[in-house]
Amino acid sequence: MTIPTSDRADSPAESAAPGAESPTQTGPAPSTIESTTEPVMVTAYALWAVFRRNPASPFELDGYDVPSAVAELDDAVLSLEAEDVTVRGFYDVSGLRSDADVMVWIHGETPETLQWGLRQLRRSTLLKGLLPVWNALGVHRDAEFNKRHMPSFMLGKPPQGWVTVYPFVRSYEWYLLPEEERSAMLRDHGIKGSAFRTTLANTVASFALGDYEWILALEDDELLNLVDMMRDLRQTDARRHVREEVPFYTGRRITSAEIVEVLQ
Repeated sequence: MTIPTSDRADSPAESAAPGAESPTQTGPAPSTIESTTEPVMVTAYALWAVFRRNPASPFELDGYDVPSAVAELDDAVLSLEAEDVTVRGFYDVSGLRSDADVMVWIHGETPETLQWGLRQLRRSTLLKGLLPVWNALGVHRDAEFNKRHMPSFMLGKPPQGWVTVYPFVRSYEWYLLPEEERSAMLRDHGIKGSAFRTTLANTVASFALGDYEWILALEDDELLNLVDMMRDLRQTDARRHVREEVPFYTGRRITSAEIVEVLQ
């Protein structure tokens, strides 16, 4: 689901905190639907799937078979688009972790089409021999203190060269704190995040969809921006109310043809 340009604010992404606000316009403002009335809830799901090579069945593809295998995956991507499922990207996550090689990010309007879409991709020659490592499904819902926030992928923002994806679980006390106290902490968090003007934030809710409360995907063409942003955001009071925020999966966006090189 992409919001038409006429219905959205042309603003950079917000900070990495779920629901965090950016109180000034000197940096990334929250992604929003532009409206003078109550924001309209638009539903969109995002699914991340991480895979690794199977040691018991090494990936071997004859050079003559590479073009057809790549074309097969490209055709699968087109078949997903025909059903309103968008492949945000394939990512090379090899080397950053010992248990992962390729990550897939897809999004669409319904969870069942994403499940179907992932199966379609996994049936392709390039992906069918891989073992699943980690999956996460999230859905766009109202953020904690900024109902106008929307993930960048819903606003038609083009994918960036690097992404880091991770889950997020708040402390047990967090949701019982006075709203004013939580809002103040998130505002401070947002101010720190506003320094990273090129970073796109994608925050989706994952309550009941898995073991997490939120899934965050941060995108930037410069990997160092993601490193520095995550480091700077450690220095906020909101960090006291974090129960879980691992694993991290970080990778460079690649073409379907590059998947061959990653897996060989």
